[in-house]
Amino acid sequence: MPDMRLIVVGAGGRMGRMLVKTIAETEGVALAGAVEQAGGLIGQDSGVLAGLAANQLPLVSDAKPLIADADGILDFTAPAATLAFAALCAEAGKIHVAGTTGLSAEDEAKLKTFARRAIIVRSPNMSLGVNLMAALVRRVAATLDDDFDIEILEMHHNRKVDAPSGTALLLGAAAAQGRGIDLAKRKIAARDGHTGARRTGDIGFASLRGGSVVGDHSVIFAAPGERIELVHRAEDRGIYARSAIKAALWARGKPPGLYSMADVLGLKSF
Repeated sequence: MPDMRLIVVGAGGRMGRMLVKTIAETEGVALAGAVEQAGGLIGQDSGVLAGLAANQLPLVSDAKPLIADADGILDFTAPAATLAFAALCAEAGKIHVAGTTGLSAEDEAKLKTFARRAIIVRSPNMSLGVNLMAALVRRVAATLDDDFDIEILEMHHNRKVDAPSGTALLLGAAAAQGRGIDLAKRKIAARDGHTGARRTGDIGFASLRGGSVVGDHSVIFAAPGERIELVHRAEDRGIYARSAIKAALWARGKPPGLYSMADVLGLKSF
């Protein structure tokens, strides 16, 4: 089978450069193009920007001319851009792997529409460890009763723009699923001032920002006299790049639809 040809969008950013580098280091895939929003990086060699030898694939501002000669798009950009790339993949019947965070419920609904014609693998966190942790959180939440309060703590670098993080919300959704409750109705994302006692059954979130932290997440199950903590710490953005490529290879040949990393990793029934 020929190498899978992948376009990296947001190729001038930290995650985009990591994707370009990881594609170059991974058998079975090849870089089909590098896309960035208009600006000073357009025209620069994507290989050189990623710390590699020149690959003769400069950054361009439009993915559409590249899509016909590609199998899919790897996308860790921003919500509006992600919707545009999903629409492009739907039009061309291609694979779209999206690790973008900060999507609204309306954005998620639009992705489902595009997934009628595109093969979309969507996850706010692509790492194996985080998705296994989510499966564990769901199982633990289903096992323990409401005597165990659920709190989710996350910390990221000081340039992250959304809070709680997409990964924290992924873990919260897993906890809510385990408890059989609606996260939207039981999420407590901020506490300030005289808040009163904690309401039984709520799922709390706390967000920290600082320095260069790639991503730390803890899910705490706290009951009188005891506490269980599940923790994941990301130390290298390469874990996300490697998992995104794994997701793209898994999606090759799949029918159109909206998939998750739980599908890719076979964790749906865990």
